[in-house]
Parts: sequence; C-alpha cells; structure tokens
Amino acid sequence: DAHREEYGFEPICRELPIAPSTYYEHKARQADPERLPPRLRRDQALMPEIRRVHEENFQVYGARKVWRQLHREAFVVARCTVERLMRAMGLTGVVRGRKCRPTIADEHENRLPDRVNRQFQASRPNALWVADFTFVATWAGFVYTAFVIDVFSRRIIGWRVARSMSAELVLDALEQAIWARAGVQGVVHHSDRGSQYLSIRYSERLAEVGAQPSVASVGDSYDNALAETIIGLYKTEVIHRRGPW
Repeated sequence: DAHREEYGFEPICRELPIAPSTYYEHKARQADPERLPPRLRRDQALMPEIRRVHEENFQVYGARKVWRQLHREAFVVARCTVERLMRAMGLTGVVRGRKCRPTIADEHENRLPDRVNRQFQASRPNALWVADFTFVATWAGFVYTAFVIDVFSRRIIGWRVARSMSAELVLDALEQAIWARAGVQGVVHHSDRGSQYLSIRYSERLAEVGAQPSVASVGDSYDNALAETIIGLYKTEVIHRRGPW
C-alpha cells in the first residue's frame, strides 16, 4: 500500500511474490471481519483472553497453565492452540533455573595480543599454559571449575572449584600451577577474554612471575581449543559418567 503509487500493484506482487487475489482477499477481510475463516475469528477472540490470563498471573504462566486456567473459566480450547497463539504473540512462561554464562568479556580492557594463534604446541614444559573454567550443575546449584594446563604434557597443573566465578576462582588455580612448577619465567599464559582473566589482580600476578599473557577472541572456542578439549574430557569422564553431583 505504501509503494503502490510509485511501483504499481502487480510489479510489487511479483516481487514479493504473492498472488494479487491474496492481497485483495486480505484487504476485503480488513474491511469486513465476517469474511475471516472460523479459525482466524476464533484465534482473534482467544488471543486477548490468553494475554489477559498471562498478565493476571505476573507473566509467569506457560502454555500449560494458561490452558488450564482458560478451562477453569469455561473456554473450550486445545492446548496446542494455546501454545500456537502464545508463540505467535511472543508470550512465554518463566523458566526454572538460570542461564550460566561463564565468560564475560570486559569491553573496556586493553586488548592483549594472541601469542598462540591456535598453535597449541610446546617443545618443553612451562613454555605454554592454557587456562579456562567451566560450570557444573549440582544438586546445590552451579559450581565452577577452573583449570591451568601445561601444553607440553597436556597435564592439569592447577585447578580450583568454587561456588562463584570471581577472579579468586581462576587466581587460585593459577597459584596452584605456580606452586607445582618451578621456573615459570617467560611462560606464555593463554586464556579467553573473560573479565576474570583480564582482572587487575590476575594480570599483576602474571607479571610478578614473569609470564606473558595471551588472550583469545570472544566467543571463539577454537582460539582456546586445547582448554576446551580438556574441559570436554573432564565433563565426559568425570561429571557426566558419575553425575549429577
């Protein structure tokens, strides 16, 4: 309608593409709602009721509870219809639990170089360390496990488990790695751009022991692939086989 005068009706229909009869039928239904098919008329009558029930219950009801409430109010409607209409209106219920996002990059930090460039190889111990942490679901909630891995031996030389993903978590894992290995001067320490690894305390500790920081790009598991592999093995062999913990 907005471009009809400029481009013409039929060229617009060909470009979309829709049949001209579809457009005319749509306009006729707008002018005369009685031309709507019974299903569409019923949908239009149900949608305000579904929204009302959703709003009256603090927007926490999902399709099942909305459907049950409509039945209590004597609306005869199928559950699949409620699901379809709620999806069309963008209505959702509250989801139990919470999302876990272990890596939160600080956009205001100075960008450190990537000294590894996906080449996870070392000719000797204490030449390249990779670090990362993950979350594990337990009966008491999420816990977080941090690792420091020596690339030469593929050995976990530092680890820590905590209830929060603060800088203390990764710093404790680093301290264990420093304690376990002597002569870490010059080691390249590679991690992602999580705020924990870019924190002042963590950066200062790396500088104190003479480590060279290296960071990967945000949201790219390949840039820290070795650490991701160790985490995958940890979850497969230790957590999922015996869990939930």
